[in-house]
Amino acid sequence: MTLLIEQLINGLQLGTMLFLMASGLTLVFGVMGLINLAHGSFYMVGAYATASVTAATGSFFIGLAAGLAAAAAVGALVELIVIRRLYHRPHLDQVLATFALILIFSEGTRWLFGSSPLWLNPPALLSGSVTLPGGLRYPIYRLVLIAVGVAVAVGMYFLITRTRLGMRIRAGESDREMIGALGVNIARLYTLVFAMGAALAGLAGALVGALQSVQVGMGEPVLILAFVVIVIGGIGSIKGALYGAILVGVVDTLGRVFLPLFFRQFMSPSEAAGVGSAIAAMLIYILMAVILAFKPKGLFAANE
Repeated sequence: MTLLIEQLINGLQLGTMLFLMASGLTLVFGVMGLINLAHGSFYMVGAYATASVTAATGSFFIGLAAGLAAAAAVGALVELIVIRRLYHRPHLDQVLATFALILIFSEGTRWLFGSSPLWLNPPALLSGSVTLPGGLRYPIYRLVLIAVGVAVAVGMYFLITRTRLGMRIRAGESDREMIGALGVNIARLYTLVFAMGAALAGLAGALVGALQSVQVGMGEPVLILAFVVIVIGGIGSIKGALYGAILVGVVDTLGRVFLPLFFRQFMSPSEAAGVGSAIAAMLIYILMAVILAFKPKGLFAANE
């Protein structure tokens, strides 16, 4: 039971970080209709900027602010220089162009920082662990990640539903020509939305960078999971991104831990580890296929 509770919390932590990635990705697609494969590169930019500034200043929180600002600034520049030319192009052109951006970001990062990974430690204030009900000891930093993800979800809800900017974002998603005719600067709105999406990805990379190594290409595996999340949740739906991210995080975490233990009941440990790990790696895709069989537009389709 203790192991189950621990892995449920781990799955929730993974889910909240996936939400930061998926919410920015689905926001960009919902408002702009843009398929952005380079979204994972902003995740990497946030992690590298945070690790570098933290190493230079000795302050994790200054590094975190720098990572957030760097991802937003790079996102705005990419939108102005590249993305703006793709809005009215076919989706295949968008895929090819943003895939090229992945290669440019990866090689540029390797040129600036080298191939060796960087290491980022959580701040001393958030190190250590706390005792949860039931006697479970759990790292403080991982609980903080969950709290940050929940806070961002609440903040995005109020931004989208209760502010003038949110009204423009929702209107741009529904009828961009009409809000342009009403005097809203569409180009400025698109740049802002794209920078917001990049900042969310950078925040996720900066926070997760303290749990793993910061290295070139770290954003691509997370990007794949983020695409699974928005397909499950419903493309263009922030609510769907939240529910889909938590569902994917919990299912993926529990599968990787408990499937090898399950197969060990009637297999040798080595065979159980191999079979369990293989099925666990496919589990979220099986989940996606099952959900799409009953809900072809995802759990919370944006236009429903």
